[in-house]
Amino acid sequence: MKVCALLSGGKDSVYTLHAAVVEGHLPVALASLVPPRGQDELDSFMYQTVGSSGLATLADALDLPLVTHTITGTARNQRAEYGSREGTAATTTADDQGDETEDLYDLLVKLAHPDVKAITVGAILSNYQRVRVEHVCARLGLVPLAYLWERDQKDLLADMVDADIESILVKVAGAGLGVQHLGKTLAQMQPTLLKLNKIYDTHPCGEGGEYETFTLDAPLFLRRVQL
Repeated sequence: MKVCALLSGGKDSVYTLHAAVVEGHLPVALASLVPPRGQDELDSFMYQTVGSSGLATLADALDLPLVTHTITGTARNQRAEYGSREGTAATTTADDQGDETEDLYDLLVKLAHPDVKAITVGAILSNYQRVRVEHVCARLGLVPLAYLWERDQKDLLADMVDADIESILVKVAGAGLGVQHLGKTLAQMQPTLLKLNKIYDTHPCGEGGEYETFTLDAPLFLRRVQL
């Protein structure tokens, strides 16, 4: 299938795109949700916005068109389920209006690529995120591809390193992580992340908000991103 990648710039979204290509899918576009001008990070349940200023450069490295949409909603509907995931059901509840999930819907409507049949999403552990992506895809008749979903994080981190996904830490917030780790690659951080998992039961892939990444190079990149 021809696919569009939901791209944050982090390791998960880039590795998911890599996995889709390995499975035989063809990426034809990128789509990203970005914070309002002047803001770098939003308190979002759904989206990574750290590093969004580098998305255009990353898209250039992938040689794919990038469509962006500014996030205006917030996490108004925080229930476990969000609307229907069957068919093209529209949201009708008051809680859904102004929810950040609707920004994803607006982004994919804006994409309007006639050949896109599926969307890649880098969700690993967040059922909140998965449910909402599936809901939006159902409304638009798209197939969500979540190759990382519920993977063992130690194995997944190793696979990312082995696949030459060169992502660096751009934010740290977890136990045992500090400013000295910013700018380090996944390969450099792998022993530390596994050690912290043993000591503090942290998430090796950062699913607990321990860290965020931005990707500088990957097998699909035509050129390395220069910061």
